[in-house]
Amino acid sequence: MLQYWLLGLAMMLVIEGLLPFLLPELWRETFRKLVSLTDGQLRFIGLTSMLSGLLMLYWIK
Repeated sequence: MLQYWLLGLAMMLVIEGLLPFLLPELWRETFRKLVSLTDGQLRFIGLTSMLSGLLMLYWIK
């Protein structure tokens, strides 16, 4: 079970690293825009991301 968690973490790190590696200017600009969002907007993005991940997990299993 731990192996699957570590595999998922490793894949997430690879995917998260793609944008700053391939397009650092776009990545930097995206973070500039994220900083200007309100707490409510950031929470909505986080909630949407978590729900999308859960739906994908449910679909895969």
